[in-house]
Amino acid sequence: MSTPKKVEILYFTDILCIWAYLAQIRIDELKTKFGASVIIKNHFMPVFGSVKSNMKQNWLNDGGVSAYSNHVKDIAQKYSHIKIHPEIWIKNRPTTSTSCHLFLKAIQILEASGELPHSSKLSDPEKSIFENIVWKFRLAFFRDLIDISSFDAQMKIAEHLELPLNKIENLIKSGAAFAALDDDLQLKERYGVTGSPTLILNEGRQIIYGNVGYRVIEANVQELLSQPESHASWC
Repeated sequence: MSTPKKVEILYFTDILCIWAYLAQIRIDELKTKFGASVIIKNHFMPVFGSVKSNMKQNWLNDGGVSAYSNHVKDIAQKYSHIKIHPEIWIKNRPTTSTSCHLFLKAIQILEASGELPHSSKLSDPEKSIFENIVWKFRLAFFRDLIDISSFDAQMKIAEHLELPLNKIENLIKSGAAFAALDDDLQLKERYGVTGSPTLILNEGRQIIYGNVGYRVIEANVQELLSQPESHASWC
């Protein structure tokens, strides 16, 4: 009896990226349609490693941070499934996404080792435990205007989600979370990931980057699932 075919997707995002925020519904739908046939592996990449540098490089001559805030709100108006705080990027502005990525990598390590307890605050069945947590952090920033670059804010969110705070902090202090985040950066370089969100399929042969509609993603996955193993290349 043959083993059911599975498609592995490396999914790269920045926690502060509006496009990744609105794209989560597509990832949820992908998992609903294909179930266990699709394996999503979540990784982080630093679009906003330095918010100050990002704004200076990309928005200095186009109105600065206030213009970027309006840009984000304009995007959100086109997508009814997401909510954006009216003062996004104006008040409680984060300094970096990297600190939050580090905190989340510690949580991801705990998930992989089976050390995340069940929490009633993480109830979305379309998402894994870790995906639920990442979503809560995105909501904290985009909807609730919390500065999620702050360690204190990260710990408060984790406490609210009933996560093991001491274990998270120990993984950061020990360097394990740093190592996991560096693994993400090495994967980013290996596959040439340039932005958020990016999906890597078929061992890097297929790259889907940016605000791409669900049907395009679905078609790529369906094609891989329907291909025989010996049909990986026409060459």
